[in-house]
Amino acid sequence: MTGLSDILERLFRLQENDSDAVTEVRAGIVTFLTTSYIIFVQPAVLSNAGMDFGAVMTATCLASAVGCLIMGLWANYPIALAPGMGINFYFTYTVVLGQGIPWETALGAVFISGVILILLTLFRFRELIINVIPEYLKNGIAAGIGIFISFIGLVQGGWVTDHPGALVQLGNLKSLPAVFTLCGVLLIAVLLQRRVTGAIFIGMAVMSLLGLPFGLVEFSGLVSSPPDLAPTLLKMDLAGALDLGVLTIVGVFVFVDLFDTAGTLVGIGQQGGFMKYGKLPRANRALMPDAVATTAGAAFGTSTVTCYIESSAGIAEGGRTGLASVVTACLFLLALFFAPLAKMIGGGYVVDGTIFYPITAPVLIIVGCLMAGNLSHINWKQWDEALPSYLIVIGMPLTYSIADGMALGFISYPLIKVFSGKAREVHWCLYLIALLFILRYWTS
Repeated sequence: MTGLSDILERLFRLQENDSDAVTEVRAGIVTFLTTSYIIFVQPAVLSNAGMDFGAVMTATCLASAVGCLIMGLWANYPIALAPGMGINFYFTYTVVLGQGIPWETALGAVFISGVILILLTLFRFRELIINVIPEYLKNGIAAGIGIFISFIGLVQGGWVTDHPGALVQLGNLKSLPAVFTLCGVLLIAVLLQRRVTGAIFIGMAVMSLLGLPFGLVEFSGLVSSPPDLAPTLLKMDLAGALDLGVLTIVGVFVFVDLFDTAGTLVGIGQQGGFMKYGKLPRANRALMPDAVATTAGAAFGTSTVTCYIESSAGIAEGGRTGLASVVTACLFLLALFFAPLAKMIGGGYVVDGTIFYPITAPVLIIVGCLMAGNLSHINWKQWDEALPSYLIVIGMPLTYSIADGMALGFISYPLIKVFSGKAREVHWCLYLIALLFILRYWTS
């Protein structure tokens, strides 16, 4: 075991990051459990575009594992990657079903966007974006992501539901998922208050066991054969994706992933204490995994891969190194053979056609509360700091998008500075970003 400990220490610098192998493994498991829903949601979404359900599931696990392995071994951060929610709906319902573009061509567009992201990373443009964001906007991004994932948790737990007139409303708090979500939140909060090691993991384990007799967690076996990848493997149409009409779709894929990943890295960097003097160490390495995984994912047969905000659950559990990401990667690969077990915890509970996640939802609510603590670092008496930060914080949950929430702050930030006579305080790159956001919405 000493030899293994030496290898892990050399690869991940556990002691330097004030962590240990047991903590990292636990954090990797928690992160996987909070992201495992994508294994079943992604094929459900992309199958509506005419793609094979089983092949997309396999492609999703493989692409996620590729991204997590690169993040863990190359960048040494506990950040998970998987096909992004939101952009997968754009892929299916806007590009394929809305514009009538074959899914093979859409995959070609995803592949090309991945190559572009690799080039932008190599030329360090993506790293520049992260490093020039002012500290208060970074705190706003972190808090905004926290409130965003809490909102997701509230929806997935049945506390908040949609409403045709008021957009959202209070859910049925007497429903089984809502009651279990409340119990899960209280249990994890009490464990955290008592400073119990592994509070989040213990909370999920206890709620999973309690959910068995109520049918919230359904045991349906352990092992299954991996679905065949052949129906989607290398089926992307690169020639079709180079058509002028499709290149705009490539641009959307690049733009959304560019700012989703930047926002997630900044938010998680703030939460985990990874930021040093306002910058993320090894930022360029942390920005490469999603680009490579997106390219590989398109070849396998799935949509754009991005960093997952649910990684904050593993970080809250104590994850501080890439070992947690490697564990998550291994679990994505194991999910190919243990899909029934992964589905048992992360597959959700259906009520009247709506899927709830009462086991993982409490984790998102708790972690969102932890991340909202970044609000205290914003100077609320300084309007050129407060308003852009606030628009990011409120924009992310209300637009249901990290990128769109960032847009509100990044457009308002230089405008307030210019009209306040502080134009020179704004880095030229932030003027460019504001212009790109404006052009994106103006031309959409």
